[in-house]
Amino acid sequence: MNGRRRLGVAVAGFGWMGRVHTQAYARVLHHFPQLPVHPVLVAVADDAPDLAAEAAGRFGFATATRDWRDLAADPRVEAVSITAPNFLHREIGVGLARAGRHIWIEKPVGLTGADARAVAQAVTTAGVQATVGFNYRNAPAVATARQLIADGELGLVTHARFRLFSDYAADPDSALTWRYQREQGGSGVLGDLASHGVDLVRYLLGEIESLVADTAVFLTGRGNEDYVSSQLRLASGARVVLEASRIAVGAQNSYGFDVHGTRGAVFWDFRRMNELGVSVGTAHRNVYTGPGHGEYAAFQPVPANAMGYDDLKVIEAYHFLRSIADGTPYGATLEDAVRAAAVLDAMTRSAQSRTWITV
Repeated sequence: MNGRRRLGVAVAGFGWMGRVHTQAYARVLHHFPQLPVHPVLVAVADDAPDLAAEAAGRFGFATATRDWRDLAADPRVEAVSITAPNFLHREIGVGLARAGRHIWIEKPVGLTGADARAVAQAVTTAGVQATVGFNYRNAPAVATARQLIADGELGLVTHARFRLFSDYAADPDSALTWRYQREQGGSGVLGDLASHGVDLVRYLLGEIESLVADTAVFLTGRGNEDYVSSQLRLASGARVVLEASRIAVGAQNSYGFDVHGTRGAVFWDFRRMNELGVSVGTAHRNVYTGPGHGEYAAFQPVPANAMGYDDLKVIEAYHFLRSIADGTPYGATLEDAVRAAAVLDAMTRSAQSRTWITV
């Protein structure tokens, strides 16, 4: 292991995201060999019959269990990815933090701001590290946009638009899974997609002071939101429109932003993840990410070689493991999750009251 300390890791919840986390652990040292820890797949937990055992056989976990509590009791486990459904985030996150386990937890960290705060408090009290799955901020083009904004290349940011459109829930005959039930999926598209938008707004432009929002359930029989639109006022004085839909037919992962300032603008589309449109004055150019942009150099040696979604989770795994090794938070933290959850709660209250809400 080249002098690296072995770090036993586990995964709680083995759906698609559990697999993505597992693959990120397997790849992280290939891209970030400077890490002083070596993640070793110790255990996987999922309450679905045979799913954990199948995952162990396929990916090499030493142990499979149907109960996440076994991860808290296993002395080999030092860090856990929490990739279970939203309604389990609080119970698992608090339980594992209290057991002294570092956690890499998927957004939105529960169903409400209270859930996110409970996990954050447990992490603080236990003195463990925690990373949150706001993966889109890890795209090198997004990191480049943030630097341009911070350096004043756009002048004073005046207004922006963030969109997160998808059609994964557009079929009215699709199964009524936990995602569409308020008691298990929370605020629907707000927690699932708008949470990413809120994180990108904060990451790029700063804190949100107040907002007004409108939500809708378009497919009857579902208990939570299919659509949200919101106008945001930022502490900087900038205005933002944020819109998210899970039933936007034909819009498959149409995520991105346009940010306008007094001297320039930047444009990003997740489907062209490795490009950033940059306008300064009357000149416009497409910047193709390369070494020097975010963590691009860990994956490709020259510009314009494409990175993908899973690479963003490898970067996230790097931040998580580096946090554990250094005892210092890197990447998106539970404070980011708490602040995002506060904005989502404000959107829900605004939609109900049809008024502006201070965050």
